[in-house]
Amino acid sequence: MRRHPHPRNCKAFRMMPPAVVFVLLSVLVEISVCSGKNIARGGQVTQSSNYGSAWAQKAIDGNRASIWGKGSCTHTFNDMNPWWRLDLPDIYKINTVTITNRRDCCHQRINGAEIRVGNSLDGNGNTNPRCAVISSIPAGTSKTFVCNGMEGRYINIVIPGRREYLTLCEVEVDGELSAKNIARGGQVAQSSNYDSAWAQRAIDGNRASIWGQGSCTHTLKDVNPWWRLDLLKTYKINMVMITNRRDCCHQRINGAEIRIGNSLDGNGNANQRCAVISSIAAGASQTFECNGMEGRYINIVIPGRREFLTLCEVEVFGAESVPSTEFDCN
Repeated sequence: MRRHPHPRNCKAFRMMPPAVVFVLLSVLVEISVCSGKNIARGGQVTQSSNYGSAWAQKAIDGNRASIWGKGSCTHTFNDMNPWWRLDLPDIYKINTVTITNRRDCCHQRINGAEIRVGNSLDGNGNTNPRCAVISSIPAGTSKTFVCNGMEGRYINIVIPGRREYLTLCEVEVDGELSAKNIARGGQVAQSSNYDSAWAQRAIDGNRASIWGQGSCTHTLKDVNPWWRLDLLKTYKINMVMITNRRDCCHQRINGAEIRIGNSLDGNGNANQRCAVISSIAAGASQTFECNGMEGRYINIVIPGRREFLTLCEVEVFGAESVPSTEFDCN
């Protein structure tokens, strides 16, 4: 018999007669009997509100304890459309999401919740494509929902259309890496440095958006201020995500352009345009689709005016561009 990666989870099924196992696997379509690596543990989490100390982090603490007094369940206030969100460090193809419900009280609160998977933070991520609707999860049990390889960085659990408490005692995610943040391996420069707010801060892996936290770049008030990422190789760029400053001046980014290409003419600002940033809300992260544009350099430039340019994080997702091979058959 083939050994599964998690024998502890599969032990009960190995002890059953083969006919019983076959029936169970045929009927329980939503249940993943032997899951792979739980990628949720490496992510960051937040939720619509915190009831006491029942923070969002408790849903990925590796503990399925489902009694409230054991301190391992999340809990929002009685919000309208309450939500919980997992932010993975990269983009994954999501196979399954397993949710453990509370045992000692109120298990019906989860009824009607939706699992959303995608790369957008519009509506706090709750507008991404839907993987599943949770009709119910029995008290204290874990139930697995199949997402069939949906791609996304964000996994939201939201109860839409009503005022409710959202409680999650554990959320586990099985998936495969689809696209990695390639910005972290690059070299950066910008038009000028305001104090010690160097270009490197935009790829430090930290989305902290308060100036005093020391993770945002800042130029002087330049004409056409710019920031440039050198990926060192040519990539096909799928998405660029930018995190804006929260505590001040979020409107400064308005009108900035994302440029991608292999030229350093005009400091790289003459390359092809991927997107124009109309606005990014204070402290928010916004994704811009570049649809496989090829380039070594990614520039963010505010053209046509004198302005400060501040970036609290820039994340880039793409794949290395492999030159095509031509064969001469003459």
